[in-house]
Amino acid sequence: MTAESLPKAVNQFRKKNGKVWRAFTELGESCHQAGPLDEKTRRLVKLALSIGGGLEGATHSAVRNARKSGVSIDEMEHVALLSITTLGLPAATRAWTWIADGNRTGKQK
Repeated sequence: MTAESLPKAVNQFRKKNGKVWRAFTELGESCHQAGPLDEKTRRLVKLALSIGGGLEGATHSAVRNARKSGVSIDEMEHVALLSITTLGLPAATRAWTWIADGNRTGKQK
């Protein structure tokens, strides 16, 4: 992800705290590559974790990264649907809108 495509607040943090940002991104990449899961599965798991945590920005990021990895919107919406019985309908509906937000953001590029 380029600096220009980062949300404004994240980009400001990155600029002000470059050393921390580099360590954070290196940790993320190390975690991403550490296990046996394939790219698509990792992206769906990251989406599910973001939804489960109720993290809007992380969900938007997970959607953008999943799209780049070939995950379809239907597959991401299925993750939101699966969350109904664990998180409840309001949380699933919230996730559904965040997935749609991330899809719109991705199409603007």
